[in-house]
Amino acid sequence: MRSSAKFSAAAVAAALALTTLTACGGDSDSGGDGKVKIMVGGLDKVIYMPAMLTQRLGYFKSEGLKVQLLTEPAGVQATTSLIAGDVQGVVGFYDHTLDLQVKGKQVESVVQLAQAPGEVEVVSNKAAGEMKSPKDFKGKKLGVTGLGSSTDFLTKYLAVDGGVKTSEFTPVAVGAGQTFISALKQGSIQGGMTTDPTVAQIVEQKIGKVLIDMRTPEGSKQALGGLYPSSSLYMNTDWVNGHKETVQKLANAFVKTLKWMSTHSAEDIAAKMPSDYAQGGAKLYAEAIKSTLPMFTKDGVMPSDGPATVERVLKAFNPNLKNATVDLKKTYTTEFVEKAG
Repeated sequence: MRSSAKFSAAAVAAALALTTLTACGGDSDSGGDGKVKIMVGGLDKVIYMPAMLTQRLGYFKSEGLKVQLLTEPAGVQATTSLIAGDVQGVVGFYDHTLDLQVKGKQVESVVQLAQAPGEVEVVSNKAAGEMKSPKDFKGKKLGVTGLGSSTDFLTKYLAVDGGVKTSEFTPVAVGAGQTFISALKQGSIQGGMTTDPTVAQIVEQKIGKVLIDMRTPEGSKQALGGLYPSSSLYMNTDWVNGHKETVQKLANAFVKTLKWMSTHSAEDIAAKMPSDYAQGGAKLYAEAIKSTLPMFTKDGVMPSDGPATVERVLKAFNPNLKNATVDLKKTYTTEFVEKAG
């Protein structure tokens, strides 16, 4: 996350413009009446599917919660909204909690939705001959959702791990979905990191190929050396401590969804989601869900070795974290998911 204070207002304004739901800013003390606003780093991304699915299954409502889901195309802007106090929670990548801690902000994952990034590094067909691994990132323009986002973090790690300095390639903020696909088609990027359903559409349209696949625990271990907890519900620690009953209800709802996902097919899940999420067609959308399903946890519990992997990955390229001491125990809690039925 970069200079959050500078673009906080702009990011929040963009977030509100991007969603069909209305919201009142600065409502950081919500929660006591069951009203909670959650910003999602891309509601239609399969990696963040549990947020909308929980609402569609009626699990928020059955817990007595009135949850308003807002959307932002990149996780870094979602984080800005949380720090500004305009939302009470974010469904985004866990790695932001470490990045924020060294900047003096105490944020924690309360439900760990995923144990692998769910991200894929794709390469355009045109550049596929010269880009066969991260060693070939040098001199390339690579798409990320936003600068300071988790796709940016992971791209930098893969580069450094492949012997390429972060100054030797250019990350380009191209969002996800159609904006990412357009950038790849036009050649303004040679490759980039994105998620399903964008990956499925790129492969289906034959405009690019999968270079590195981190949609499964195995893929995460191969690329990053371990499980990489990613999608999570994270919140300001002070807010969590002051609204434990509400947080418990949120955890109950999300854990029910994770259990439901683990016992239903990709087609069943696709049928519950808004129809406009299946931009490449229902069949392709179900395939995208199927490819990504292995990343999700079944119980919302943080994998025991996950936080250390995230810290190692971030320290490999992030100058803010390199020499900083991170208290990993303060970046997540299992208190609520362990009580969830």
